[in-house]
Amino acid sequence: MAIPDFVLRLRRRVGSELLWIPAVSGVVLDDAGRLLLTHRVDNGLWGLPGGILDPGEQPAAGVAREIREETGVDVEVLALTSAISGDVIEHANGDLAQYLVLAFHCRPVGGSGHGAHAADDENHDVRWFALDDLPHPLSDGGDERLAHALAHRDARAAGREWAGPYVR
Repeated sequence: MAIPDFVLRLRRRVGSELLWIPAVSGVVLDDAGRLLLTHRVDNGLWGLPGGILDPGEQPAAGVAREIREETGVDVEVLALTSAISGDVIEHANGDLAQYLVLAFHCRPVGGSGHGAHAADDENHDVRWFALDDLPHPLSDGGDERLAHALAHRDARAAGREWAGPYVR
């Protein structure tokens, strides 16, 4: 997985000490209700597209950028659907990190999202999955972020105000 330059610069100063890192994740649902997933190189699991925000980058713009970079799909960001702090993790190189993941409900621009493909070296594959045929578990808490986005989608479809993002 590519490490952003600003994180590499920080690591030169703090070594493997714990870093708090803002990240974004996209729950991309097309008009047929299919979910866009990436098959990750780092852990071999399917997951939601996303990544680390650049310094000064607005989260909605960041998730759209990450989805485009990883899948080749342009999206419209519909809503922030969860904000979840993960556990402290130790990467294979010994670096400690804790990620605050802002997850967004998105839809592919143009409706169908044709042309999805692994557009970077972080993923083996990119595919659309029917919601009743998803690989589980999704990588890095993706199942929880998906549940939040589906709750948002269902509330909107029913004409209700959504009460999220959920807090745990």
